Amino acid sequence: MASSPTSATTLDVAVVGVGLGGLYALHRLRGMGMTARGYEAGSGIGGTWFWNRYPGARCDIESLEYSYSFSEDLQNEWHWPERYATQPVILEYINHVADRFDLRRDIQLNTRIAEARFDAADRCWTLRTKAGEEIRARHVIMATGNLSTPRVPDFQGIEDFQGKWYHTGLWPAEGVDFTGQTVGVVGTGSTAIQMIPRIAAQAKHLYVFQRTANFSLPARNAPMDAATEADHRARYAERLVDARQTAFGVSGVPIPVQSALAVPEAERRANYEAMWARGGTIPLLNCYNDFLVDERANETAAEFVREKIRGIVKDPRTAALLTPNDHPIGSKRLCLDTGYYETYNRGNVTLVDVRSDPIERVTPRGLRLTGGTEYAVDSLAFATGFDAMTGALREIDIRGAEGQALAEAWEGGPLTYLGLMVAGFPNLFMVTGPGSPGVKSQMIHSIEQHVDWIADCLAHLRAKGLATIAPTEQAQADWVDHVNKVADRTLYPRANSWYVGANVPGKPRVFMPYVGGVAAYRRKCDEVAAKGYAGFVLAD
Repeated sequence: MASSPTSATTLDVAVVGVGLGGLYALHRLRGMGMTARGYEAGSGIGGTWFWNRYPGARCDIESLEYSYSFSEDLQNEWHWPERYATQPVILEYINHVADRFDLRRDIQLNTRIAEARFDAADRCWTLRTKAGEEIRARHVIMATGNLSTPRVPDFQGIEDFQGKWYHTGLWPAEGVDFTGQTVGVVGTGSTAIQMIPRIAAQAKHLYVFQRTANFSLPARNAPMDAATEADHRARYAERLVDARQTAFGVSGVPIPVQSALAVPEAERRANYEAMWARGGTIPLLNCYNDFLVDERANETAAEFVREKIRGIVKDPRTAALLTPNDHPIGSKRLCLDTGYYETYNRGNVTLVDVRSDPIERVTPRGLRLTGGTEYAVDSLAFATGFDAMTGALREIDIRGAEGQALAEAWEGGPLTYLGLMVAGFPNLFMVTGPGSPGVKSQMIHSIEQHVDWIADCLAHLRAKGLATIAPTEQAQADWVDHVNKVADRTLYPRANSWYVGANVPGKPRVFMPYVGGVAAYRRKCDEVAAKGYAGFVLAD
């Protein structure tokens, strides 16, 4: 890693964030002969996979799919030990990529970008770090991630708690040993569902404070099957093409052609049973063509999973609390687990319903509910999620061509063209920004598609001798309208999810991802580029 320069650094491209997106951006830009540097707030690379070290952290996309596709040699030389990779293994993979492609010399760690301003006169961005370093770059790529700004709980009294508390997105690198402790976990989203079985196996007693029950499916994780791995490698090119034609960017999942309501109940149930036995979330999400658009079709799967929950959890009251009934299955992030529901059959685990009796405050000894009940704990683990998709961008003071702050432009919700750029902010690109499939896809697939599109755009500007590119207000408005209309044709907006910012008090309720599928989205991006970047203004 290069040492921090004492004078302003001048670059073709500044890359903010060195997770999976920033790392690939550096690789592509170097291959184009452009000067670029990645700035990372953490002490190591990896983004989400660097910070989220909580017990049980694991990818919910199969390992063979959740990997870079830009290098077949990389794909063939790396061995994933399990069907679903753990956080340490994914971080090891990311570091391997950085070393293999010699990317560290263009990475600056422990460097948080505090502000970025566009100078319309010289058509250049000036970035300043929290430490005061200045960077000047013609273009900026924001690879800040969708789940990178932890939402630290704002409970009253947290500063008075005499034990230790943790957030899943800011977990200590050295880990936490809960042996012999009474522990409270607040939240039952995806991270909590991964973490709770692991903590329960250590703790003397575990209290789980649940506001909203979530649907979770079994992962059926296992050591990597050698035959499966060999077949994947043998058909690597074919699988890449296949993934590009799907809704989620995952190969091996045929595009559904049947309605859930058009098949006999026995056949439909047999299909659901087979998917439950197979494990994973993508098969269920992709099983029928009306699963996410027709409430009756969706309910067939939702009730199937509810029956499974009731069959696993022995205590009827606990089972009822764990059974979701306030949102269609798949409209919130569909979780993946190993032994989650079985954990509630343990004698040392208590589920606390904080929807009917909310948490009032943190006390020196633990948590007190509105009704007066207090739970004494030694440690608290908050699985309260993130300020998703916009949080990391809004944390930086980004000001465009006319001095407007991005946070002000997004006061009513994020506005983008294709999830790639924002009107009034020339030469500022986003990787998997709001308005793109991002979080509703296999993330590395979408990362690579975005970075490739940005790199091709920069090559076009260079070839034409052009200095700036920015979307028009009209193109942006049309795209935001399209994203909303596509979402409104589905069941997604029915849920109070982080897709709409419902987990952050005061955040505008706007459905942020594009849910038309990665295949349709890729076609749109390619069409825009083929038409000379339609909807953008390019200037010299």
